Amino acid sequence: MKHNMGSADRILRSAIALTIGGLYFADSISGTTAIILGLLAVIFLFTGSVGFCPLYAPFKFSTKKVQKSV
Repeated sequence: MKHNMGSADRILRSAIALTIGGLYFADSISGTTAIILGLLAVIFLFTGSVGFCPLYAPFKFSTKKVQKSV
């Protein structure tokens, strides 16, 4: 699995996931909304931690900076 996410993308996904978690534990979201956003938060945490987004792959999209060889 080739990394296709840059550090800014990974940090943003983690921040969104933590925000969703905070809203859930503060009882700001509940019911179906909480379930859907909770699943999204888990997916964001997973993809952010491994550095690979499966939705980017079919389009050959990457937010990772290309390293120049010397």
